[in-house]
Amino acid sequence: MPVRSLRSSVLRWPDAREVDRAVRQWAAAMASQRHGIAQIGYFGSYARGDWGVGSDVDLVVVLECSDQPFERRAAQWDTSTLPVPADLLIYTTDEWQSIVQQLFGQRLLRETVWVSTVAPQEATLCVSASSFPRPRSAPTRS
Repeated sequence: MPVRSLRSSVLRWPDAREVDRAVRQWAAAMASQRHGIAQIGYFGSYARGDWGVGSDVDLVVVLECSDQPFERRAAQWDTSTLPVPADLLIYTTDEWQSIVQQLFGQRLLRETVWVSTVAPQEATLCVSASSFPRPRSAPTRS
């Protein structure tokens, strides 16, 4: 969440580097605590570099499989350690393959900064590993 500067009454909103670092730490923690994660990334304003005061971070997680319906999955994930509010979309690999065929999914595929990827030999994926882009660096904001 925003933090107060020590010498000012002005609130400072976390920048893209801080959010990227926090998301990567969160993703690493999730990958060590939960089994079946194929991919974790973020998209939206922080991925595009056009974030501003009040921006949240949009997270996408791709799981090998899930017995929970899509609309209930995010409730089981704690994002309270992140420095800004977070929206979380959690897909199975089968759902991911379907969504990337749609306009929203194509935008997600282009825009997402993947921060955690499980190598194919480490997980039993329902799709080929070539379906996922390699992790990339976050954009810098001028």
